[in-house]
Amino acid sequence: MSAARTRSAEGAPTSTARFRIGFARPADVEELHGLIRGLADYERLSARCVSTPADIHEALFGTHPAAEALIARENANPAPAAGFALFFHTFSTFTGRRSLWLEDLFVRPDLRGAGLGRALLMRLAALAQARGCARFEWAVLDWNVSAIGFYERLGAVIQPDWRIARVAGDALADLAARHSTGGGAAP
Repeated sequence: MSAARTRSAEGAPTSTARFRIGFARPADVEELHGLIRGLADYERLSARCVSTPADIHEALFGTHPAAEALIARENANPAPAAGFALFFHTFSTFTGRRSLWLEDLFVRPDLRGAGLGRALLMRLAALAQARGCARFEWAVLDWNVSAIGFYERLGAVIQPDWRIARVAGDALADLAARHSTGGGAAP
């Protein structure tokens, strides 16, 4: 991919011949939420996507931001957004350093194959390095064979021995209630 213009990972937008990628701003939240809904549709998880634009605004720009996002736009077209990457930091006790976790990456279907997914991942890798991260990680659905192949071609190693453990909804409330009723180990 030929870069017409690039800036530091932390700084101003990166521009390729066709796209510009920058940090999402509060004015991008409605459009970002629309892309999140598009991702949920693609992953066949629309029923689980219950976030609102207000939730995304609070997560990205509230008092205690939980995540950050990059948003991509076509250079010649001011709207709509072409894709996004939403990410946050985790910490590895084994490396003693933080890692960058990519929660979601999405490119509009009509723009897939144009190099934008690769450009977003490269920007995040540069950001992880600039921030001193030991790792750049994400999960991929096991049925998404094309994405797995794409990630492997970029040098990602799919971890076969790790599975995601999740407690949510009623199970989360039940587990938390056990703590408050003395069902767990003493603090």
